[in-house]
Amino acid sequence: MRDYCISLNPLNNPFLKYCFSFFLISLVFVFQNPLLCFSLNPALILPLKTQVIPPESVPRSPDKLPFRHNVSLTVSLTVGTPPQNVTMVIDTGSELSWLHCNRSQNSSSSSSTFNPVQSSSYTPIPCSSSTCTDQTRDFPIPASCDSNQLCHATLSYADASSSEGNLAADTFYIGNSGIPNVVFGCMDSIFSSNNEEDSKNTGLMGMNRGSLSFVSQMGFPKFSYCISEYDFPGLLLLGDANFSWLAPLNYTPMIQISTPLPYFDRVAYTVQLQGIKVSNKLLPIPESAFEPDHTGAGQTMVDSGTQFTFLLGQAYTVLRDEFLNQTAGSLRVSEDPNFVFQGAMDLCYRVPTNQTRLPPLPAVTLVFRGAEMTVTGDRILYRVAGEIRGNDTIYCFTFGNSDLLGVEAYVIGHLHQQNVWMEFDLKKSRIGLAEIRCDLAGQKLGMGL
Repeated sequence: MRDYCISLNPLNNPFLKYCFSFFLISLVFVFQNPLLCFSLNPALILPLKTQVIPPESVPRSPDKLPFRHNVSLTVSLTVGTPPQNVTMVIDTGSELSWLHCNRSQNSSSSSSTFNPVQSSSYTPIPCSSSTCTDQTRDFPIPASCDSNQLCHATLSYADASSSEGNLAADTFYIGNSGIPNVVFGCMDSIFSSNNEEDSKNTGLMGMNRGSLSFVSQMGFPKFSYCISEYDFPGLLLLGDANFSWLAPLNYTPMIQISTPLPYFDRVAYTVQLQGIKVSNKLLPIPESAFEPDHTGAGQTMVDSGTQFTFLLGQAYTVLRDEFLNQTAGSLRVSEDPNFVFQGAMDLCYRVPTNQTRLPPLPAVTLVFRGAEMTVTGDRILYRVAGEIRGNDTIYCFTFGNSDLLGVEAYVIGHLHQQNVWMEFDLKKSRIGLAEIRCDLAGQKLGMGL
């Protein structure tokens, strides 16, 4: 990343501090690509940088849910010939990678825009190309043909803003190695933002299962990440690697549906949620509540681009009631009916400002087919910055109600993936999970601070 360091405003709350700091992730690129071939040893490591930005400034993929978050995860690359510096937000919930393009002949290259005019390797994609006609089938709005017979993409966002431009191909450089003919969107028009930090990002790197995502174009058989909850970088590893010190992974299959359904994202990382436990007590939620219906509603997605976890109303209500019951003697519920955190999290507590530690909290376990994910400690409650009630601060339950947002899906957010090795096995269509200290995993891979 630019300057190869963390750039965060001072945070008084230690919980918020590590919520933001874990996004400084070392990126291990292990390419398996017909154009380039890198060995597993030594691995190419690039650091990522965190940016705290207002929710309205976060680039949102058109196929992502309208959840707000204020952290972006960025990586520094160079693109084009000669190379131009770009800064891209990495998003496992998006397909099309895109760059904010500035086609002015006189503009100088900067990390906030990419100038295709100054790149001799830039190649626009014609609308007659199969890349335009076939490979954009999973876009919410399929690509069209502009007046110059070039492939035109329009991305619509949850806040009614949009991004549009042409599909193109150019050389992307990872370290000193160039990968030619990477397809991306060269966006001339993106939703406006006056935020200084957001303006430093050039675009977005899509990492889902779509045919035009970065991970698909590179042909990675697997990728993994581990997000640390301590002031230590986690890691993202692209490629197939086995480590003897890594705990055995429990795998849950990815759910795939070939028939297009109105509420089912076919290129998301979808798994089957089967149940929820609170302090090892299995909640009385019928398994049918977790099954997608004939419209695709009820899909469960693992999304590192979403901060919290959201459940459909039937499951959320049972979880909320049980958590309330098990914390009745240790936490004081906030009785403010007008406050719903992020529009979906209506279970909040009042904690005295001078109380430095939360009481022991019941663990919440998400039970998937073949694997489990247990959420404990500070990942259960989130301190809401700026919310004060008398001498109390506000902490909210980190599971939200999808129904309050009008969203027909379950989404497993990155906060609940902390200290879990997450392996996305694209070849075998499965996701592996193992609890692990991500800071120790980083040390074993030589990523000490």
